[in-house]
Amino acid sequence: MMLRLWKWYQNCLAFHPVKTQVISSGFLWGAGDVAAQYITHTSAKRRLKISDAEADFKVNWKRVAITSSFGFGFVGPVGHFWYEGLDKFLRLKLLQQPKSLRFVATKVAMDAIIFGPLDLFVFFTYMGFSMGKSVQQVKEDVKRDFIPALILEGGIWPIVQVVNFRYVPVRYQLLYVNIFCLLDSAFLSWVEQQKDAAWKQWLSWNSFKERGGSGRL
Repeated sequence: MMLRLWKWYQNCLAFHPVKTQVISSGFLWGAGDVAAQYITHTSAKRRLKISDAEADFKVNWKRVAITSSFGFGFVGPVGHFWYEGLDKFLRLKLLQQPKSLRFVATKVAMDAIIFGPLDLFVFFTYMGFSMGKSVQQVKEDVKRDFIPALILEGGIWPIVQVVNFRYVPVRYQLLYVNIFCLLDSAFLSWVEQQKDAAWKQWLSWNSFKERGGSGRL
């Protein structure tokens, strides 16, 4: 069954690369949001000591659709052209040897500096506007969520991408990333749903400015 599914995916990717990446990205990001909602619900239930009978888990399908649309509209198409373009740029423009240490390190660095922050910024901005928030509210949400998410993801994604850029063929790199995005979308959705949690306030942009201004680290 899994072998047939994999062959079917390979066939779709060969004939419809962008469409296949878009659909798989949307599906995985939607699934990740469902996971994030469940995690948030479970943690809140434990914290507030609510019984199962009093708080059944209900999926917010509107939010799932919004998050899934982010996968469809941004991660899928942009991710496809990013990984394809990055590989061609390093091989054809910088003339780096594929799979070499320098090649992999450059890819990881560029992905962390360019695509990673862009992905986070677009995600939090898009989620804010999609939920009907004002420009000012979205700005505050980005200030609150961007730095904490960037710091936490910065310790994980470079490791994931080293394996990706070293061992995974270019055509499958977005699929590899999307598998981890199932966890990543759950994480980002969870971060967004945490609102003004204490740990986020400590890692937020405003907190950094306050600590810097008072001479504290």
